[in-house]
Amino acid sequence: MKIVIRPLHIMSLGGYIVETDFPYRNVIVVNPTEEPIKLEVPVFDAEWLEEQRKLGLELTPLTEEDNYLSKFRKAKAKLEKLKAEKGIKVE
Repeated sequence: MKIVIRPLHIMSLGGYIVETDFPYRNVIVVNPTEEPIKLEVPVFDAEWLEEQRKLGLELTPLTEEDNYLSKFRKAKAKLEKLKAEKGIKVE
């Protein structure tokens, strides 16, 4: 199955991780491009990360020790800065 991440958008894939031996509990995905990008879900293995990075997505994998909210806010701030640089209204 594929889902589309809109241009200059951020989302979390925690619910799409299906393998218990996957090394991360969640992945924050940012599309920094001005084009929609399709990504393959569900997430089965760590190779998925590299495949999605090749599409131009910025990924932040989260382990059990990572603070989700802190990492999400950091990625969101970076995305909003990029939007401001491009002259796109920040939501």
